[in-house]
Formats: sequence, C-alpha cells, structure tokens
Amino acid sequence: MLPISLEFFPPKTPEGADKLRAARKELYALQPEFCSVTYGAGGSTHAGTFTTVGEILAEGVEAASHFSCIGATRAKVRDQLAQLKAMGVRRLVALRGDLPSGYGIGGEFLYASELVEFIRAETGREFRIEVACYPETHPQAKSPQGDLQAFATKVRAGADAAITQYFYNSDAYFRFVEEARKLGVQAPVVPGIMPITNSSQLLRFSDACGAEVPRWIRLRLQGFGDDTASIRAFGLDVVADLCERLIRGGVPGLHFYTMNQSAATLAVLRQISALR
Repeated sequence: MLPISLEFFPPKTPEGADKLRAARKELYALQPEFCSVTYGAGGSTHAGTFTTVGEILAEGVEAASHFSCIGATRAKVRDQLAQLKAMGVRRLVALRGDLPSGYGIGGEFLYASELVEFIRAETGREFRIEVACYPETHPQAKSPQGDLQAFATKVRAGADAAITQYFYNSDAYFRFVEEARKLGVQAPVVPGIMPITNSSQLLRFSDACGAEVPRWIRLRLQGFGDDTASIRAFGLDVVADLCERLIRGGVPGLHFYTMNQSAATLAVLRQISALR
C-alpha cells in the first residue's frame, strides 16, 4: 500500500479547531503514515503548530512539526527541539521559512541546510527530517540548477527525505528526481498534492508561491466561472489523473495539502482506487 501523508495548518479560532478535528477524524481512515502541521512566517504560529501536533499525537497518529529557522537563534531552536522531543515528536519538516512582512532577515540561520545540519549536530538521529523541494524551481532561485544544488545540500546536511511543492505536471516531478539522482541524491522525494476545489483561491495561491498551473487547466477553471460543482468535478479528474501518473512512475508516497478539509482528499483517493 502506497504511503499517504497529510498536511494541516494550525487553526486560528475555536471553531476552526473543531472543524479540523472533525476533518482529521475522517482522514484517519486513510491510515496516514504521518500528519504534518505548518509553521507561520517567522514562527508566528509556533504555539498553534505545537498544540495541533500534540492533538494529533494524542489521537494515536504520528505527527511532524514544520520547523522554520529564518529569524531564529540557535538557542531558540535548541529549546524548541527539546520541547518537541518531550512531546514525543520524532519527525520534522525543516524549512528556511519566511519572515513576516516588514521584518529584516535577522537570526542565525540563512538556509534550511544550516537548520538540518544544526538539528543533526544537536540531536543525532532522534528526528526523521523531511525538507522541501521544488520540481518547477523555487521562485527565489537564481536558476533550476542552483535550486537543485540547494536541495542536494539539504540532503547532504542530513535530511532523510523530501516533500515537493505541489504541481500539476508529472513530467516536472520525474525530471526533477532524475536530475537530483545525477547529483547523487538518493533520498525519497514525495510529491505534494493539492486538490482543486476553488479556482480563484488556487490561482492566487499558485501565483504567490511560484507553483505552475498549466494554461489548459487555468483556462478551464476560469471558464467555469462560479460553477463550484463543475470546478470540483474537473479538479477531481485532474488531480486523480496526476496521482495515477505518479503512482505508475513509482513514487514513494503521496503528501496531500488538505487545507484542513477532508472531502477533496478523500474523493481523490476514492477515484484513484476506482481507476486501479
């Protein structure tokens, strides 16, 4: 059975927390290998991230905390690692992260590779470390080759595996993995999957984070206007077909960006099962 993992973000309200608990309960039917929880810019959701991670662990599911380093000191990172270890967390998603708008760089880390190296030096092999990678190139990278080299540096610093930014072109993923292997990177690269349920939200988010939405998908989504049912049906077919291509190509797992919802992820996996 192909490993599945799920990503959530820390809710901002009690109502959001209740909805997320309900969504997790439904998604646990997928028997996820782990669930990860995102970390806001500059660690702005630190308390909420750790609280949500603690809830997932209490529900009997392995939880991975996102852990960003930009703007952080070594002392702060050391303290937070000790806190996570005491909670029973054994998996981290190590990221450079972003600072909140208006802040300078600051801190003692510039790159995720430095964070990975520090975690390994401080804790040995106590944590499994995932890092991020970008099949369509990080928006701030100077070149695709430079971005690949940055990824290789993170793995050489001690990362166990990688999770990709979401994409809708399977060729981009397979080409990225092939190029990484040429650099000697053998760590598993798990594709990140973003279900499509809201066209304006997806296009806005994709433009902001540098994820490519192929022109034919963008035009079809725009053509549906406010027809939510058609957007979701089309999105389901697109994402299920993408997952099928990835599975046939031998991916090591699928990581779903759930947006704290259960329906779209469950629908994609049901459709995959029906197609297989």
